[in-house]
Order: sequence, then structure tokens, then C-alpha cells
Amino acid sequence: MSSAPNGKFLVVGCGSIGRRHLGNLQSLGVDEIIAFDVVEERRHAVAEKFNVPVYADYEEALSQGVRAVLICSPTRLHLEQSLQAARMGCHLFIEKPIATSLEGLDELANLVQVNHIKTLVGCNFRFHPGLQKVKSLLQTGTIGNIVSARAQFGQYLPSWHPWEDYRQGYSARRDLGGGVLLDRIHELDYIRWLLGEVSSVAALIGKLSHLEIDTEDTVDLLLGFSGGFFGTVHVDYVRRTYDCSFEVVGDQGTIQWSFQDHKVRWFTAEDNCWHSQEWPKYEVNSMYLDQFRHFFRLLEEQESSMADVSEGARVLEIALAARQAADEGKVIRL
Repeated sequence: MSSAPNGKFLVVGCGSIGRRHLGNLQSLGVDEIIAFDVVEERRHAVAEKFNVPVYADYEEALSQGVRAVLICSPTRLHLEQSLQAARMGCHLFIEKPIATSLEGLDELANLVQVNHIKTLVGCNFRFHPGLQKVKSLLQTGTIGNIVSARAQFGQYLPSWHPWEDYRQGYSARRDLGGGVLLDRIHELDYIRWLLGEVSSVAALIGKLSHLEIDTEDTVDLLLGFSGGFFGTVHVDYVRRTYDCSFEVVGDQGTIQWSFQDHKVRWFTAEDNCWHSQEWPKYEVNSMYLDQFRHFFRLLEEQESSMADVSEGARVLEIALAARQAADEGKVIRL
């Protein structure tokens, strides 16, 4: 357990993820929290629900003696808001993806270094016990040498936030940085975290459904890894039955993880049978809480960041290379 660090936390953006983080910060004992949002309705709702000061001006919010800033706004705003906070010397938690392009990320990295800023990019699946179990099995060589892997996510976009018009949400709008490629950068992040560096990418990316959005809704990536094996990532906004799963095949066995089934299974040639571990009462919010506990330890210099801005930039670089590969119909070497 990590006690909440001292200092004021600023939550930037009071949409669904911002509200989740506000509640989690309070539940973990953070005493000083303020928020910012440009939408008046959201400001009033957050002030009433969480009893925190909410600002309509970002610079004014930053001037309140803030120690750490949580960037929870639409993706296209991440970089500039992060740069403003970094210039003030604030530590940074940035929701995924870190930005919509690589331009400006060098400046952010320089500010982080010069101002000794702690950073964490919000790829919360690294904190899921199932994927942590998968990583442990891979590290101990349970299935031998890796041959291939597949990460998959699919969910019908209108069901994500059924209380909202999906057509107006960030995911559906190119101008806000939406689209399933960056929206579900989780899969690209954790497959790299589990298996190592990506050295090449090919991709098919398109808007294939009836959804009223101006972004892509279906993506298939073919990845080459520096370890000499292959991987694929499939993500979509179309699937009517939720699926978030991962499989890795080795020359001595197979590992499978399913988010919705709360289970990891692994088969080994050595004993010729399946083993499993389940989390029947696992709460989705637990990985967000564990993510913040890690961020707290990071702020107190008890741990190194599991996903700092350089990690976030590298995953974004691969995603953008995938878009280039799809546009040009070729394999991009990284």
C-alpha cells in the first residue's frame, strides 16, 4: 500500500475518465484536488459530486501551487496541456495516447529531464493481474521460445457510454484525436510491454461499418518483433459481444488471457495439460487504483515509472507508423 503523497493534484478534463480519476484520488486519500474543464455543465457536475474547486481557465488552475497534473482531456489537447504543466515544473500523469503526433514530444522530453519531472502515461492494462501473470509466465520461460502472439479488442462503440450520443464523443471525432487505432492503443502498448520491441509494422485500417463517425472503426496490425517472432493486433468499434483477449504461442506451449473471463490459461508441452488462474471477483477499477498507487510511489521516488513519456512516445510512433503503412501499402521498418 502507498499512502497518498502531499501536494495539490489537478485533474484536467472532467469527462468519464477524469471523473473516475477524481473519485479514485479521493478514495486513496489525496486531500488537495482541483479540476479544470472548458464545459460549464461538467464543471458544475464535478464541483457538486466531488466537492472540489473547478476552474474554467487552465493557466489559472496551474497557478494554484499544483504538484501533479493529470491530463484527461481529448487526445489532441494532451501535448500542449502537458507542455504547459511541464514548464511549471509539475509532475505528469497523461492519459493514453500521449499525443496525436510526434511533433513536440522532444520538447516535452527535454522539459521532463531539465525540470526533474516524474511522468506516467495511463496505460492501465499494465496493472491488470491477468497480464501481469502472463508477463511472469513469459519471464520464467514457461512456453519456451515465442513464435507468435495476438492481442484483440472489440466492442460496439455506442455501448461504451450508452448515456451519451456516441457521435459526439471523442472516439468518433477525428478533430479530437479519436479513432480506434489510438483509442485502443492499450493493445499495442501491452503487447510491446510483454514481448519486447517492435521492429516493423504493416497494417489495414478502415471505416467498415455503418457507424456515424469520421474515424476508422477497424484496424489489423502485423508486427515484427526484434526477437524474431510475429504478432498481430486487432481492434474495432464494431463487435457486438465484448472481447478483450491475448494469446501467445511458444515452441513449448501456449498462454491465453481473457479480460472478460477474468482468467489466464497456459498449456505446457512438459506436462501436456492446461493450467489456469482466475479472478472471479476482480473489479475493473482495481487496475486504475493500482496505477495511482504506482504513481504515488513514483512521486516519492520509491519506484521508477512503468510507462514514462519516452514509453508513451515509442508506442505512439509505432501506431503512427502503422497508419503510414496502411496509407502506403507497405511494411514500415522501425
